[in-house]
Amino acid sequence: MAPVTSLASTVDQRIADALSAALPEAGSADPLLRRSDRADFQANGILALAKKLKGNPRELAGQVVAALAANDVIKEIEVSGPGFLNITLTDRAITETLAARAADDRLGVPFAPHPGTTVIDYAQPNVAKEMHVGHLRSAVIGAAMVEILEFTGEKVVRRHHIGDWGTQFGMLIQYLTEHPHELDHRTGDIDGETAMSNLNRLYKASRALFDSDEEFKARSRDRVVALQAGDKETLALWQKFVDESKIYFYSVFDKLDMEIHDPDVVGESGYNDMLEDTCRILEETGVAVRSEGALCVFFDDVLGPDGNRVPLIVKKSNGGYGYAATDLSAIRDRVMRLDATTLLYVVDARQSLHFKMVFETARRAGWLGEGTKAVQLAFGTVLGKDGKPFKTREGETVRLEDLLDEAVERATAVVREKARDLTEQEIAERGGQVGIGAVKYADLSTSAVRDYKFDLDQMVSLHGDTSVYIQYAYARIQSIVRKAGDVSPAAHAELELAPAERALGLHLDQFGEVLAEVATAYEPHRLAAYLYQLASLFTTFYDQCPVLKAESPALVENRLFLCALTAQTLEQGLTLLGIRTPERL
Repeated sequence: MAPVTSLASTVDQRIADALSAALPEAGSADPLLRRSDRADFQANGILALAKKLKGNPRELAGQVVAALAANDVIKEIEVSGPGFLNITLTDRAITETLAARAADDRLGVPFAPHPGTTVIDYAQPNVAKEMHVGHLRSAVIGAAMVEILEFTGEKVVRRHHIGDWGTQFGMLIQYLTEHPHELDHRTGDIDGETAMSNLNRLYKASRALFDSDEEFKARSRDRVVALQAGDKETLALWQKFVDESKIYFYSVFDKLDMEIHDPDVVGESGYNDMLEDTCRILEETGVAVRSEGALCVFFDDVLGPDGNRVPLIVKKSNGGYGYAATDLSAIRDRVMRLDATTLLYVVDARQSLHFKMVFETARRAGWLGEGTKAVQLAFGTVLGKDGKPFKTREGETVRLEDLLDEAVERATAVVREKARDLTEQEIAERGGQVGIGAVKYADLSTSAVRDYKFDLDQMVSLHGDTSVYIQYAYARIQSIVRKAGDVSPAAHAELELAPAERALGLHLDQFGEVLAEVATAYEPHRLAAYLYQLASLFTTFYDQCPVLKAESPALVENRLFLCALTAQTLEQGLTLLGIRTPERL
């Protein structure tokens, strides 16, 4: 089915045509259409035109209204104030447009006009280390953007740039060499918790030995050299740590209701073979220069406290490679081998300067040309209720698993309190969907770049801007549909709409436009805000407009139709955010 033209787009075009007809000297002018609380829409573009044409804005507005041909979309148009146009639509146009959306599997949402290939770098835990609350936002925001971009027709390549390389592995591998049976089990025989327990035990034991035994410390450093040189035995032991860590990672992502696939996990080690070539190209082209033995890239606008330029170090003076070498090699790989047109990095805002320098270096080297853009979707910090970085009472970083488990526990208690006809198994299942949804929504409903307070009591509340409120609206609609029995939803364009029906309908029609904005600006919080407002408008509609007890059969069917389309839109929107929609709550 063809995409559905939104009411806003239709009205915008009608006003633009009238502007051209009434004021040909104005050329193609933007009506500056927006939603209004005075009518359905307001067009403010005539004000700017009046200045340009040196005319009276109210007189010009009158000419535009006169040139606007009578049609089945615009019911009423009036000139307000200094030349604003207040526009009210016909009820028929609203209902017919919504009916066209309901008939389409995509709710009439068009595909992006010029889709490309986006490589999105998100969910980047470290091998042999526990995931903590700091890993939450990259995973949740990244997964939502993957779904949103794919829905618009973009080809998306997922990349999980895990920390799986570096000097810290020398200590771990050397300890495993000297205690060879510590990881002898088959990886399929253990769960995530056991895997992390094994890794923690090995880390503590190897760290204690490293700190107390100089000879072991020396052997560990030699082991780093062997790892970087590609020694087969060393690499085999390193792989054991990676495999053990993946069991743990995947178990945490499973709790987050996220799928992570092996081919998408390309960590730091995946670019080792490219590092030397990356450095050679940068030096030969003059993009990087030697400074005190290190290979560096300098920028006139990146200065230290002393006023001297701070470089991006690509290769250290001791021959080791910095993070920049890996990140630049990854850009080369993603652009040249994966044909990326967009590189999207969902990374902590505190790394913004690093990525600014990396992107600029890649541009200078020609790896980011005119047809390719690199964007950091920077995110802020998760804070506790006190507004400080989220820590345990002992001052430790909060384990991500503990946080998710507590969210599910709190949500299950809320579901149990409200449940009327759910079994214990269903309560547990809904508790998981509500709890994880609450964590994701709290993250996604805040502009990514801002910090936000992690408050579980608020997150699992049935009131206010929470996923639970939205899920409850969806479940309420399912309950209405079940009670309707044999009566089916059906659009009746001949019916007049009550104010609450109009408000709900006009908001439903904005879904595609909101998604396009979210995909272009990489701002999933806009989708969260749209869904919360949709649930709020449905609640008002439900309170003011009886559905099953409406005055006529046609009105019952039409209101059921509005309920059904609202449910479809809520479900699709929450799915794009990675949040489940339980049929009963």
